[in-house]
Amino acid sequence: MKRITVLLAEDHMIVREGFRKMLELEADLEVVGEAQDGRQAIAMIKKLNPDVVLMDIAMPRLNGLEAARQVLKAAPTTKVLMLSAHSDDAYVKSATEAGAVGFLLKQTSAQNVCLAIREIHKGKTFFGPAISVRLDHLNPLSPDRSGVYKKKADPLTSREMEVLQLIAEGKANKETASELGISIKTVEKHREHLMEKLNIHDTAGLTRYAISAGIIESSVQVTIV
Repeated sequence: MKRITVLLAEDHMIVREGFRKMLELEADLEVVGEAQDGRQAIAMIKKLNPDVVLMDIAMPRLNGLEAARQVLKAAPTTKVLMLSAHSDDAYVKSATEAGAVGFLLKQTSAQNVCLAIREIHKGKTFFGPAISVRLDHLNPLSPDRSGVYKKKADPLTSREMEVLQLIAEGKANKETASELGISIKTVEKHREHLMEKLNIHDTAGLTRYAISAGIIESSVQVTIV
């Protein structure tokens, strides 16, 4: 029997270890790698091409939402199952718009996690009962054949999303430029575009937007300048 390969993308080691031990008990599931941030997850997925990635929304360097978008471009056969400590409408909506075909709370049962992995590997979608009730309102269109909900175009580019996360995490332009491998002037230009598109004209406002959209969690320590 060919096992379903799974990559764990979660920045807390103790949580990753818990998921790994849980999945190792299942004969048809195999953990092939672990990533501690979104950038590492993308690199490992390109290399390992797992069937499913268990992706935390809130991760340093690159959050799970933007990582999911980039994963679906780099490895379209990999299914994204999103994890979060929150089930607010904004988080669920952002996850489905990013291309996730499943959404689970971190406190869900081991049985549900394994069931979700198996279901989305079959090409289906999987959401917790309470979340499923709200999906018709959040995503009135049916998912397409790949299980991804159709959506309106995201007003922000992938690079703008990356810059937004780093701004919300309190990174200065110089730090953001170094992290992304671009010039400070380019960072400044992306920052201008963000403010224009979102009609938000200060760092505090961008940070609040990032939290409300699920790009970072409110528990993340940020420095507003």
